[in-house]
Amino acid sequence: MQYWFSASTEEFTPSEMLEQARAAERAGFDGLGASDHFAPWFPGGEASQAWVYLGALGQVTSKPIGTGVTPILHHYHPGLVAQAFMSLQELYPGRVFLGVGSGEAVNESPLGLDWPPFSEQRERFEAGLEAITRLWDGETVTMDAGWFALKEAKLWTRAPARPKLYVSAFGPQAAQVAGRFGDGLWTLGDPESAPEIIDAYRQSCAEHGREPGEIILHAGFAWARTDEEAIRGARRWKPTQLPELYLEDIADQDDMQRRADEQMTDEQFAKEGFLVGSDPGEHVERIREMEKAGATTICLQLIGSADPLGSIRTYGEQVLPALRGAGVAG
Repeated sequence: MQYWFSASTEEFTPSEMLEQARAAERAGFDGLGASDHFAPWFPGGEASQAWVYLGALGQVTSKPIGTGVTPILHHYHPGLVAQAFMSLQELYPGRVFLGVGSGEAVNESPLGLDWPPFSEQRERFEAGLEAITRLWDGETVTMDAGWFALKEAKLWTRAPARPKLYVSAFGPQAAQVAGRFGDGLWTLGDPESAPEIIDAYRQSCAEHGREPGEIILHAGFAWARTDEEAIRGARRWKPTQLPELYLEDIADQDDMQRRADEQMTDEQFAKEGFLVGSDPGEHVERIREMEKAGATTICLQLIGSADPLGSIRTYGEQVLPALRGAGVAG
């Protein structure tokens, strides 16, 4: 079992993220990543450019690095995604992964997209994945997917091996796409919904003659001295728990926060969604539930303003050792 740390482009500046990543490596995390957002989920957030950050991150760590996840539905041309991550792989051989997803309206609508229905999202997503994988394989690619095109395009700079490609899926249909294209599956750390998605991914791998890869379950985490402090510092992340924000054209931060407050209590957000609280033992038990759902990797995204570096330190001193059987969380 691996435990990855993810920095939040939606909440922290690149310099803050780099400081957190250094602390996460010292704490014993096995990989370091970042979310990839053009705009935050909530009012008053940040929107750091993830690829710029990864270039700096690779210089200060020897761990695997990558995104979780990069959207390829509109604002990133798949050819440029392929080029950027192959360049990172040349800089940091064998350490780069691309977590990729279909994105959300908050990422794409500010750049001019009228958010499409799921059927069109899937078509766009599959075309983007096809382009990236063919370019990574060294092909010269000509294709017209409607929303993007390639004309005798190839990657002139290529690393000896391609980066890892982990495909995000929140449901069985998207998991089928992950089985076709991905080196692994990336999904939410919900022990109730994850098994069905994992089964669909494995079935798709079998149908396409591919071995299943990493099963990455993702959750946000925040620690503070009291539950109240931890929740107060992280509660603005509540919109990320609303399914409609991944499916519908909802991109206004104030509207997203209002919807989340109407539909979800702070307690539900902290104890049923993300890992938010003062008890390291509770964090350990909930992560163990994710492991039992079938994960091979747990990606933990730092959220909240209460005590970001204290959260990392607590995981390094208590949570990760307990998970690895080297200590007991108190």
